[in-house]
Parts: sequence; structure tokens; C-alpha cells
Amino acid sequence: MLEFLKSNWSDILAHIAQHVWLVAISIAIAILIALPVGILITRKKRLRGPVLGIANVMQTIPSLALFGFLIPLPFIGGIGPRTAIVALVFYALLPIIRNTVTGILGVDANVREAAVAMGMTDRQVLFKVELPLAMSVILTGVRVAVVITIGVAIIAATVGAGGLGEYIFAGLRNNKSELLLAGAVPSAVMALIADFGFSVIEKRFEPDAKRIATSRQRFLRGLAWATLALTIVLMGYATWRGMRSSPGSSINSAPVTIASKDFTESELLAEIVAQMLESKGVAVNRRFDLGGNLVHTALLAGEIDLYPEYTGTAFTAILHHVPISEPKAVYDQVKRDYAEQFKVEVGAPLGFDNTFAILVRGEDARRLNLKTISQAAPHTKQWRAGFGEDFKNRADGYPGFARAYGLQFIQEPQQMALDLSYTALASRKVDLIAGNSTDGRIAALDLVQLEDDRHYFPPYEAVFMARQDSLARVPALREVLQKLAGAISTDEMRKLNYEVDGAKRDKKVVVREWLVGKGFVQ
Repeated sequence: MLEFLKSNWSDILAHIAQHVWLVAISIAIAILIALPVGILITRKKRLRGPVLGIANVMQTIPSLALFGFLIPLPFIGGIGPRTAIVALVFYALLPIIRNTVTGILGVDANVREAAVAMGMTDRQVLFKVELPLAMSVILTGVRVAVVITIGVAIIAATVGAGGLGEYIFAGLRNNKSELLLAGAVPSAVMALIADFGFSVIEKRFEPDAKRIATSRQRFLRGLAWATLALTIVLMGYATWRGMRSSPGSSINSAPVTIASKDFTESELLAEIVAQMLESKGVAVNRRFDLGGNLVHTALLAGEIDLYPEYTGTAFTAILHHVPISEPKAVYDQVKRDYAEQFKVEVGAPLGFDNTFAILVRGEDARRLNLKTISQAAPHTKQWRAGFGEDFKNRADGYPGFARAYGLQFIQEPQQMALDLSYTALASRKVDLIAGNSTDGRIAALDLVQLEDDRHYFPPYEAVFMARQDSLARVPALREVLQKLAGAISTDEMRKLNYEVDGAKRDKKVVVREWLVGKGFVQ
């Protein structure tokens, strides 16, 4: 961990700054919205129920679902910090609105009546009596909102907004504790500092607080100002670093935005295209590690130009066709439907098929002489299973798979992150999972892939999805896709995945070596 910190302190500091920036901007906007709304509904009682109800609903919407709604929207949507900030504002509104209402309505009625009797207008009562007396309660709401936002901002990494979530998701995916700690520890410390800092400020606004500042109070006030100064410095550092790392001029002045899903193979494929384009002088914006189907939504919204996909996933999860097993029929249908419905061109197959891999521990496969899923089916009555969200809910996933093989597990299969399912299987927390057939962790963790002897799963040929207007705008993009057609074998893809997941090497270095070896770049 110390070696990792020594080598990556600058990058960690930049991610902390990104996280602070996301939280600070979101909370500032939330206060500007929530405080007037809270004041309004103390005056308009009939609006109180609907407004608080809407704020409650917004906070209960799962973050990935909210991102999916926001990405296609003009002005406030898209990939990157803008969408994340909008979502974080929604999550921060409720505690601030609620505490504003509670604080103002909690002011002693006798105090309010005395102010009116002195001839104060409603505006004067609000600003000179109610808000000062309610400020401690309002700040409590802000404190809760800040702590919540620091935690929820972790999910911002799934829409390419940066922050500490990038380390956490990379750590889960690669089973690297130093990455998990690099993301989790700073976010926890930020939450503790925010909670402590706002609690100090709250005390300054308590009605019965002493006016004379003791040495302890001066120390705490100084600490709060130091924290604010550090926040400003971090935000400035993030801005400076972002300006330095922003793509400069290139031979081809039209930048291409390449995206990937949130697993190693997708990132590697996206990185291959990115480096090949850069070798041709094309500026590339990377938007990797997008969760769920957000990458497809972003493509249709024009936020990205290209991403790697699998024909079976497009056929069933996007186009909602009934699964079939003929690879050419699946590819032709996907190519035709994407062109007609989405104005998206499906590239030629890359040369490998990454189907769902039904995996068991190597020791169990050898002990029970298991080679096919049918042979394993009778044993599932004593087994536990763990599946990623994708497999658990898709039309070509668990429900049909269990029926096809007559599987009956000892309990309902647990739904978990795909990357965690490998760890759970290796550590004997579950006995069967659905991974990816080209995943390097299969060999690294001594897992065995069972043969799909009833041919349940459709073909999952790897392809690139590119917007038709992007291909016309950047001719080099089509040249790269044509060169990659059939260029990656299953063994090559598995080795690339292993180099990242098993050998823990940097994906950019791994991709560079592969491209040089293939003669695609110099």
C-alpha cells in the first residue's frame, strides 16, 4: 500500500480533488434550490406534502437508473460530471428542504408573535427572526446532505465523472486491496471531516451559544477555515491537472470519444481503438468504466462515438429478440436493426466469442469429474450460486438457463457485482457463477468452465458499435475498425485479460505491447 501511495500520490490527489469538486458544486446548487423551496412551503402549507413527497421519491431512485434517465436529456444530461452533479443535487435536496421546514416551523410561536407585534413585516420576521433561530437545524440538514453526497458521489465514476469511485470500482474488478483503500479511505475521511466541520459551525448558530469564543472554539474555527482552504487548493489542483491532461491539437482536429463498459475486457478493447486512433493523429477522449447499459444510452445520445459490444447482448438485452444460436443470423439481425433503429454501424466481428462461462472451482470439477453443465445439474441441490446483475435478469440469463438445465440450488442465487462473484467462488462463498469465457481470472483462480452442452446461450461475438455520423466525420475510425476485423483470437483476448487481472499490469502498457506485436502501431 505504501509503495502504491508513493507511486500514485499525484493521481490520488487528483481523484480526491475531483470528488471534492463534485460534492461542493452539488451541495451549492442543492442549497440554492432547497432553501427557497423550504421557505416557500412553510408559507404555502398545501404545497408541503407534494414537495416533500417528490423529494422523497427522488432520493429513493437507484443511482444507475437515474443516470439512465438523465444521459439522453439535452443540456443537463450526457456523460461526465454534468450528469453526476444533477443526480447528486437530487439526492441532496430532501435533507435540506426537510430541515429548513423543521427549523422555521420550530421557532417558538411567542417569539414570532412578538416580532409581528413590534411591527415587523413577514420578510423581516423571516430574515431577522426565523432564519437566524432556525439556522442550526438548517445546517444539520446541510451536514447530512454533504455526508450523503460524499458517499453517493462514488457512483459518479459509472458515468465517467471521475472521483474516488474510479479506484473503488477498479479495486473490485481487479481484486486489488490497495485500489479499494485508495478510494474508500479518503472518502471516509472526507465524510468525517465534513460531519465534524459542520457540527462546529452548527454550534455557532445555536440560540443559547455563548458569544465569547474560548480558545477551544477558536481552534475549531481555525480548523474549519483550514479545511475550506484545503478544499479550494484541491479544486484548483484538479482544474490545473485537467487542463494539462486535456487533449491538444492533432492532425485530425475532430476528437473521437471512445467508451467502455465496467469490466476489464471492454476497457482493453476500447483502449486498443483509442491507441490506434492516436497513432494516426486523432484526438481521443476516453470515457471508460460506464455501468450497465449506460454506454448504449450514451451512444444514442451522441455523447460517445464508439464502444465494444457483444452480438448476443445486443440481440437480447437491447433489441429484445428471443435468443437463437446461429452466429451469422444473430450478427446479420443486429447489424440490420442497429442501422435502421439507431443509425449505428456494427463493425465486423473481432475474432472471438465471449459467451457466459458457467464456472466452478477446479478442485470440485476434478473431484466430481465435471465437464458439462448437465453433469453439474444434479449437484446444484447442495450448491449456492452467485450471479451478476446482468446474468440474473436478462432474457438469455438465469431464468431460462435454470429451466433449460433443471437447476435447483439450495437457496435463491445471490445477485452480486460480476467482479465480486469470482472472489466469492474462489473463497467458497458460492459454488457456481456465470463469468466471461475470455476472463483471465479463470486460469488465475483455478476455475473450470463447464460446457454448454444443451447450447442454451446465444453467440456473443465481440464487435464495435459506432455512430454512422462519427464514421463519416472521422475516416480514420473506419480504417481502424477494418484493421481489427478478425484480429483478436480467443486465446489472445484471454491472455490480455490475464495480464491485467492476473498479473496486475497496467492496461495501457498491455495494449501497447499487443499492438506493437501485431504491427498495428510502431
